Parts: sequence; structure tokens; C-alpha cells
Amino acid sequence: MSQFQPGQILLIDADDTLWENNIYFERAIAAFISYLNHREYSPAEVRQTLNVVERETILAHGYGLTSFTRSLVTCFERLSPNEVTDAKRERIRGFASAIAEQEIELLPAVSETLTELASRHRLILMTKGNHTEQADKLARSGLAGHFSSIEIVPEKDAAAYRQVIARHNLARDAVWMIGNSPKSDINPALAAGLNAVFLFHKDTWVLEHAEMDAAPEGQHLIALDSFARLGEIF
Repeated sequence: MSQFQPGQILLIDADDTLWENNIYFERAIAAFISYLNHREYSPAEVRQTLNVVERETILAHGYGLTSFTRSLVTCFERLSPNEVTDAKRERIRGFASAIAEQEIELLPAVSETLTELASRHRLILMTKGNHTEQADKLARSGLAGHFSSIEIVPEKDAAAYRQVIARHNLARDAVWMIGNSPKSDINPALAAGLNAVFLFHKDTWVLEHAEMDAAPEGQHLIALDSFARLGEIF
């Protein structure tokens, strides 16, 4: 039996909540590190540098595959002990471009669980990133019909959640943010006065890692290990 009454509003993340995403970036990063084959820095040190570069790129250019590609090239230019030629830059871009060719791989039980949840609650997709890229992934996923609204925002912070609540005139105590990122899905949603469900994913992007905040009094925070278990809660 569901723990909460019908009529909840479920804001649901996309990447690594509905479908696989970060694993493809990790494969590109592994290929990049292997190609760089640095003689002084370990693979872990190269990755740390890339993390720094990605944070810089996101601040300047936002999220998305174009920004990721820019980060790989910039990192290569910073670390390469040899001349960086146009041919090498193109090789680096190729590691990133392979991500765009990936088919959408839904996580287990996502489609059937969304069907079940939509029969009792209002579902809103809430994801961050490049609008065109995220909209394309949603269209290719076949899941768009489950959602009453689609929110693609540049960043998921408390202000973004408050704006969505105001735009849809939602009662905060009935709103839940569901996703795999403590940094983007859980902590800012709690700060905005919402409830939250953390869905563990073993390959969550390292830049989305954070300690999870405790739920303030009167709010709920639930941790689950699979999307299917949402049907038990809601």
C-alpha cells in the first residue's frame, strides 16, 4: 500500500534517474586519459584536473555535451607535454561526440513505474542542462507522455525549485523532488521547502556528489535503491 495519498506532485529528474547518462561520459573520459598517457601525472591526477576544468567550463558555458567537449580539449591543452595540434584536438572531440550517438537506455522498471505513478499523481519532469540536448533525450526516450509538464533549467538550485513551484502554483507540502544527485536534486529541493526522494545510482557524476542534508522539520527525505520502489511509496 502506498504511504502517501494520491495527488502528490512528483518532480522527477532525467539523467541517471530515468535513463543511463554518466556511464557514457565516463567511457569518454577513460579514452581521453588513455590517449593523453601522461608521463608525470597519474590517471587520478589527470581526472582531478579535468574536474577542475569542468567546473570552470560549467560556470562559463553551462552544462551539456558541447561544454564537456570544451573541457576535454582545454584539459588536454593544459596537460599535454607535447604540441597540441588540430588533429589531436579533433581526436579529443571524437571521444565526446561518441556520446551523442548512444541510444537511450532506460533504467530498470522506469516505464512501467511511471505509468503506475501517473495514474495517482501529477508528474513533472525537472532536469538541468542544455535545453536542446535534454529535450532530444526525452523525445527519444518515449517517456514524455507520462509528464504533465517539462521543466529544463540551466541549474537546479533552491531558486529554480521555488520558481517552478510558483509557476505551477503548487502546494509545497505535496511536492517531491526525485533524483540521484544530492547536490542538484536533494539538498536544494529541501532548502526550497520541498520533500525529496534520493535514488541511489552507482555511477552518479562526481561533480554531483555531496553530503545529503537532513530534512527540516515537517519535510520528508526518503532514500531508495531503485526506481521501481517509488510505486511502494506513492
